[in-house]
Amino acid sequence: MSNQIKSFAKGLSVLKEIISFGKPITANELCQRLSIDKSTMSRLIATLQVEGFITYLKESKEIIPTDVLENTTKKTKIELIVKKTKALLDDIYFHTGECSYIAIFDDYSVLYLNQVDNSNRVLKTRNSIGLHAPLHTNAMGKSILAFGNYQLEKIKLTEYTRNTITTIDNLSSHLDEVRTRGYSTDDEEYEYGLRCVAVPLFNKENILIGAVGISGSSARLSLDKLDDFGKKISDLTSKYIIVC
Repeated sequence: MSNQIKSFAKGLSVLKEIISFGKPITANELCQRLSIDKSTMSRLIATLQVEGFITYLKESKEIIPTDVLENTTKKTKIELIVKKTKALLDDIYFHTGECSYIAIFDDYSVLYLNQVDNSNRVLKTRNSIGLHAPLHTNAMGKSILAFGNYQLEKIKLTEYTRNTITTIDNLSSHLDEVRTRGYSTDDEEYEYGLRCVAVPLFNKENILIGAVGISGSSARLSLDKLDDFGKKISDLTSKYIIVC
């Protein structure tokens, strides 16, 4: 049996043990139960983690199996959304001159999937792809909350700037306004010097996918300009049929 096959077999035995154990388990426990040395176990665990089969409990050394099928399905869905919305993001950037984004709801936070910024500015918007942000602090999150079906009580209303919404009543009232006008704004609520505007994005079955919008320097984006761009982005988005 080749070394590669032996290593694969050991990896499978480790994964089976993690799954069958039925509760979080440490690397040391795995070494003892499977009679595998620490160096080899460390390598096998690292490989299983990189490939998405296992993960660590937050702030601990305890290992648990992941839902591989769910993770694969989620990844495929994200890739499809990114592909189907690329033309829309290009269009939004073209008509606003500001960095455009697509984001979705992910475990009560905003997950940025893609962005387009073709400007020649020296100071460009940072790359946010793959990053998470609090739902209550930004335009993307507020559009998702306003037009989705989520429990506001689950949101930790942490204050980031003096403009951050920090109470359920204020957030609920703000979301009512978003539903009325059809777009949401962020007036330096997550980061000073940054303003955003976003609109909800639905698929052809009228199911909420996420939100699209722009962000830029507060020096360029006045509140009046945010309103103008909100209406413009809403109009642009309505012309696209997103099949996903």
